[in-house]
Amino acid sequence: MLLPSPGAVLLLTLAAGPTQAAEPIPVPRCAATARFDLSAGSPEGAPEVCASADEPTAFVFDSRVAGGAVEFQPVGRLAHWALGEDGLSLYVIPRVDYLPGERVKVTVRFADGAAPASASFWLVGHAAKGTRRVYVFRQPRPPDVCEKERDEAQADARQCQEDKARLLAERQEPGGLMGAAWLEGAGVVASSRIRLEVRKPPANALGLDDAWSYSYTPTGESRPASVAVRLGLSNPGTEPWTLAGAALVDSTGEQVELTRWQKAPIPAKGAGAVVVGIEGERAQLGCPCTLKLWEAQGPRTLTLDNVTFPAGSKTEH
Repeated sequence: MLLPSPGAVLLLTLAAGPTQAAEPIPVPRCAATARFDLSAGSPEGAPEVCASADEPTAFVFDSRVAGGAVEFQPVGRLAHWALGEDGLSLYVIPRVDYLPGERVKVTVRFADGAAPASASFWLVGHAAKGTRRVYVFRQPRPPDVCEKERDEAQADARQCQEDKARLLAERQEPGGLMGAAWLEGAGVVASSRIRLEVRKPPANALGLDDAWSYSYTPTGESRPASVAVRLGLSNPGTEPWTLAGAALVDSTGEQVELTRWQKAPIPAKGAGAVVVGIEGERAQLGCPCTLKLWEAQGPRTLTLDNVTFPAGSKTEH
């Protein structure tokens, strides 16, 4: 009896799996770039900005910050911070042990004395997906900036509609073994064992037992429509480990969040597997990439460098 390739089964499992994944505890919504408009009135409370341990976040202001007028509460939780020479930018880097969910309040005071005289933000710890750049507008924004934000919002809306249409179409496609056979006939699923190629920082909370990467390229196309990674992991800790989020960072620094699937938490002193992946244009990353996995709370994360995906040709298993 002929069986479909393990790659085809894996990619179908990835598409169906998120409904079975454990729901993460809600965390602030992270974006690579954030914008806050103080001219429209001070927001209720201090806005939250995701920040990851040992990774920089840059605040860019349209008004100069007074020299020495930057405060952090509590103190001592940043590895480094610096105010730009022109006073229009602030760079912060949390300490390497900055925990997910940890909060530090950042307050800046502006040099001209006009209202609003200051602005505050919460740096909220996120295991792997910190915000890289934050734009703070104190004066009314020029039309070209508003038009750019409008275009970005429309692009996001189109992406949501495309994702919705794709998910509805997938519900009508065959599942299980028949679905794998259908996918095998519609393109090429390639797989590669990357366990020996990836680099594992010593601070990883989980052991890596095995690693496979996969790509799916539709017939007639030269670039993948989806990519996935399957990891066999061991948990040396005393508490189960549940996957709450995953992201890929490509060679240019572009970061995308991944769909994830985990059949069950990895037990303490035990082993298990997780599958993560992405579809569409965002799957066409420039790799080697860095893969980051994190749990809902706590510092137990996994980072793998030099993650690659196979080209559109089948690989022997």
